[in-house]
Amino acid sequence: MYISVGNVSYFLDIQGEGFPLILLHGFTGDGSTWSTTVNRLKNKHKLVTVDIIGHGRTDSPEDLNRYDILSVANDIEEIISTLKWDTVDILGYSMGGRLALSYAMKYPHRVRKLILESSSPGLKIEEERKNRQIQDKKLAQFILEKGIEDFVDYWENIPLFSTQKTLPIGKQQEIREQRLQNSTTGLANSLLGMGTGVQPSWWDHLNECEIETLLLTGSLDQKFCSIAEQMVSKMKNVQWQVVEKSGHAIHVEHSEKFGTIIDGFLSR
Repeated sequence: MYISVGNVSYFLDIQGEGFPLILLHGFTGDGSTWSTTVNRLKNKHKLVTVDIIGHGRTDSPEDLNRYDILSVANDIEEIISTLKWDTVDILGYSMGGRLALSYAMKYPHRVRKLILESSSPGLKIEEERKNRQIQDKKLAQFILEKGIEDFVDYWENIPLFSTQKTLPIGKQQEIREQRLQNSTTGLANSLLGMGTGVQPSWWDHLNECEIETLLLTGSLDQKFCSIAEQMVSKMKNVQWQVVEKSGHAIHVEHSEKFGTIIDGFLSR
């Protein structure tokens, strides 16, 4: 189904019955990347996959301001209001996790439980933020100049996704085909408007979050294990689980284990 928020048409898919769980994908993904998780959980939960602005079947506007992460959090709020839900659970992966956390910080009364998979609260130091903005600007320019296929060739070979090389060839091809469906404008603007370097840093506000939160990281993803360890030291109502022999995309690399963990956390 489509829901219009301002001048942007968002695509979302709703399956199952029960308390609603909003699922927010990572950069270059779309709602379909949650298909295994949806099939695993839909008998007990209402699963709502959203194509984030600039991705999948949601619009990819030229206006960079529409990609600001707080603006997108407002869009998520309007979607939830349109669906007439008072409170929801939210699961976000990587970029989607940064969006989920931003939403939870802005609308804490709306979130019952928060799940962050391989995600961060942004960057602590201003110099880090500026360096990341420079990197993302170069990458956005690369996307616009070289096109989606050259970018996907590059993106699927970055160290962050090295563990996905062990997935069956068919699964790797499925991930590639999905990434190729995205638009150059949408991906470039997502980097420039919603990247880690431009979003607000939530590090100094994590102690204000009272929502029951689950952090999930893969044991082979050392960078995000380190981030999760730091987050745990600052948050009040949080637990952290490490999935052994997994990299960044746990829901793809160890989908059954991932589904079991999510179901257990939501059902408590």
